[in-house]
Amino acid sequence: MSGADVNLVLRSTRVVTPGGTRPASVAVAGGTIDAVLPHGAEVPDGARLRDLGDDVLLPGLVDTHVHVNDPGRTEWEGFWTATRAAAAGGITTLLDMPLNSLPPTTTVGHLRTKQQVAAAKVHVDTGFWGGAIPSNVKDLRPLHEAGVFGFKCFLSPSGVEEFPELGQEQLARAMAEIAGFGGLLIVHAEDPHRLADAPQRGGPAYADFLASRPRDAENAAVEGLVALARRLDARIHVLHLSSSDALPLIAAAKRDGVRVTVESCPHFLTLTAEEVPDGATEFKCCPPIREAANQDALWRGLADGTIDCIVSDHSPCTTDLKTPDFASAWGGISSLQLGLPAVWTEARRRGHSLDDMARWMSAAPAELAGLARKGAIEAGRDADFAVLAPDETFTVDPAELFHRNQVTAYAGKTLHGVVRSTWLRGRRIADDGVLAEPGGRLLERNH
Repeated sequence: MSGADVNLVLRSTRVVTPGGTRPASVAVAGGTIDAVLPHGAEVPDGARLRDLGDDVLLPGLVDTHVHVNDPGRTEWEGFWTATRAAAAGGITTLLDMPLNSLPPTTTVGHLRTKQQVAAAKVHVDTGFWGGAIPSNVKDLRPLHEAGVFGFKCFLSPSGVEEFPELGQEQLARAMAEIAGFGGLLIVHAEDPHRLADAPQRGGPAYADFLASRPRDAENAAVEGLVALARRLDARIHVLHLSSSDALPLIAAAKRDGVRVTVESCPHFLTLTAEEVPDGATEFKCCPPIREAANQDALWRGLADGTIDCIVSDHSPCTTDLKTPDFASAWGGISSLQLGLPAVWTEARRRGHSLDDMARWMSAAPAELAGLARKGAIEAGRDADFAVLAPDETFTVDPAELFHRNQVTAYAGKTLHGVVRSTWLRGRRIADDGVLAEPGGRLLERNH
């Protein structure tokens, strides 16, 4: 420890490190973790000690799947509100998706517009995905060089006309271009032909909506993606996996050396189709929340490493767009502030540990995005932390959430895990629901 440079020490009986959870004191100097020391280590002169007792010190969460919608649809969300919700939920870094904002992040000029809007508003460190659409293959390399973390595409309609899906030939061209400069393609994987063949009935019945987004649409899309990535030696990431039927294919591809990673989301891991009331479109998302048996298989996929990480896919909208008709309502779950307690509530019930949580929700998303300074409590990383009381419970009141429109599928649920405070580069940015002024940075790839 450099001693004289240390300005903060966080001490807890439960510090979650890459080597396991143990009593420790974490010394911070200049916003960076200087050392992880024994619990009773002497505090350097001039350093401030924050003794957390038995509360758990976790690495700050990294959420690589957030729809901020700013600029252009700021009535849906915005950088100020989204990053406040993130900070309150223990998230210290997020990556913004390229669609639902106007303009979408499909050119360098559009990226600069988004960065200018975000710069003074972010409470947590914030980076950006680029978008791959049929018309912008020529823009992919410039976006990569401008610092986006990778490129998102859809294989089926996105729901907004300014971000069209890629057909098979367009997908191959985009994937080849991105592979050519060593980039990452992240994919909403639902096959449009399988969706078109599924029964499409409007109305309030969740069973009808679920039938309209069948598992085989995901399975076929993932199969095609893996085959193309294998042929092009491309790096791909499957977004928001909902169908557990795709897990054997993904596991086999990984064993074969295909460079594929996979995420799932809190709503797929904690909510089930059986509990969704008719007309309750706060539960609508695409792909959909599926049955309890499917959820069990997703948890097995997490446990064996087939699924790499858990991220929110926070996709909010104004309350009027959540009509009682599942066919016409906007699809998206708002959960940015609640992901950690929601997942922990189910994980602890299934016998998983806080070490697992840190791997799934911090280390693995940081690795996906190449954020080498994020994702772990060890010397040389940013001093980003979430302080969690894992055994305490609370009941979700939408009025107490910080995202712009207080609509959530978790309303009224009692969850384990209260986020006491959140720290970004050694600065406390949330403390028992009280938020500091914005102090986040805009990140670029290779930060």
